[in-house]
Amino acid sequence: MARHLITSALPYINGIKHLGNMVGSMLPADVYSRYLRQRGHDVLYICATDEHGTPAELAAKERGLPVDEFCAQAHDAQKAVYDGFALAFDYFGRSSSAENRDITQHFARKLNENGFIEERAIRQVYSPTDGRFLPDRYVEGTCPHCGYDKARGDQCENCTRVLDPTDLIEPRSAISGSTDLEVRETKHLFLLQSKLQHEVEEWVARHEADWPQLASSIARKWLTEGLHDRAITRDLDWGVPVPADTWPELAAEGKVFYVWFDAPVEYIGATKEWADQDPASRDWKSWWYEADDTVRYTQFMAKDNVPFHTVMFPATELGVREPWKKVDYVKAFNWLTYYGGKFSTSQKRGVFTDQALDILPADYWRYFLIANAPESDDSSFTWEHFTATVNKDLADTLGNFVNRVLSFSRKRFGDEVPAGGEPGEAETRLGEEIASLLAEYETQMEALQFRKAASALRALWSAGNSYLEEKAPWLEIKTDKDAAALTLRTAMNLIHLYAVVSEPFIPASSAAMRAAFTLPSDTATWTTQEEARTLTTLQPGIPFTVPPVLFAKLTDEDLEAYKERFGGTEA
Repeated sequence: MARHLITSALPYINGIKHLGNMVGSMLPADVYSRYLRQRGHDVLYICATDEHGTPAELAAKERGLPVDEFCAQAHDAQKAVYDGFALAFDYFGRSSSAENRDITQHFARKLNENGFIEERAIRQVYSPTDGRFLPDRYVEGTCPHCGYDKARGDQCENCTRVLDPTDLIEPRSAISGSTDLEVRETKHLFLLQSKLQHEVEEWVARHEADWPQLASSIARKWLTEGLHDRAITRDLDWGVPVPADTWPELAAEGKVFYVWFDAPVEYIGATKEWADQDPASRDWKSWWYEADDTVRYTQFMAKDNVPFHTVMFPATELGVREPWKKVDYVKAFNWLTYYGGKFSTSQKRGVFTDQALDILPADYWRYFLIANAPESDDSSFTWEHFTATVNKDLADTLGNFVNRVLSFSRKRFGDEVPAGGEPGEAETRLGEEIASLLAEYETQMEALQFRKAASALRALWSAGNSYLEEKAPWLEIKTDKDAAALTLRTAMNLIHLYAVVSEPFIPASSAAMRAAFTLPSDTATWTTQEEARTLTTLQPGIPFTVPPVLFAKLTDEDLEAYKERFGGTEA
């Protein structure tokens, strides 16, 4: 089987993420990873917290903590939420690791050797009060375009205009609040992306036809506009330090690499972190170095991260002139909005992942988000839509099927799978339908079409309900007990099939369905189409139990409570 390397965009360290961040990267990567593992592939799913840059330092300052201590706590807090969502990372690392530092510095040295890094003098805001140069986010002031008085030196959050610190009216230091600011000359390292333009264009041209239109169109737009040389260092206390053996003067000044340069390297760094935990049996380089013919690499991200992963980091890898693995397939997502407006961490708008788990178990969220993933365009989260989806798909279609089959069978036939008669025409039709729907589900999962895969999975669940309504065992038992037993045994086999194939979407509920049956050995990782046609995994006499209700229906009172707590009107 193929070896699959999977990464999702690194969540930034300064705060718990919202549902839009979850569905735009980590959750679909987890669903796909789980599916591939079930199909027998060798999978490595890597992610990490992105910990460098000015927002980390500012968040630590706000909390009154040293930045390294803040990042350690924030990493653990984020990891706890992702564990709650049952994200099955093979490793969840940190970009502040020694491994990422070493590989980032190696990349910088090689780029410099190959003529793709240049030291340039630039003019930058300096604060005599703080005794330091101020990177863009360390300068605040009034936006010249909209008058917002808390605009940052890189962008106004209110009107979204891109800014330079010198554009701000009445600028002040975000550290001390001092308005005694000067513009002084300082030196920084620039990555000469302009010299790599044609190589990146050729690389993108070889891959873009296979990518989703969203990913390829964004990459092509950046290339059409032209790659510009970009500064890759900043004056910060927290980051990967510029190596003194190559740039002694800049290292002495405390320069660190800018977060956009070191963060993508952390995919490699985190893989080395993973390998360093068990070096005797894990080889990180086999996934990343000279691995083009042995590894299929898939990245998951929202559209704002696409330029970094389709243009900028590939430029870095190409410029290193070493055979590092580059992405094969970029699964890009549009935005999930909240009632038509943006989720916002700073403005506390929308549902955040820790809050979601406080309200309902992870499977409710996992299913809803993937079934409504913003693939072809933006999609809007509303409590009305969420409630309707949970009630119709999870509670009524799947949960009710499981409960009424097992409860009715236990009541009329006891705690073992009943025997009954031989399968007939209805069972043959059902088997063909299930095999066909399973094939559709597999096709869409392998194509990374998540909404279509969810639709096929929902159709599988619906097929069981249609079969049950057609056979009506509650009526059959009055005239033909064996026929009713056959119907229930067939339906129980469907439950076991659902437990297996639904696992990528709803792992906890799938485990509960599987655990309802006391099989001598239940090692099935997938159900073949032939097994789906016969539906004979569960033989008569196998003990079963009725699990607790898988999914509770949400009431009008629940809906109103959610809207009151989080807001529920169009933006």
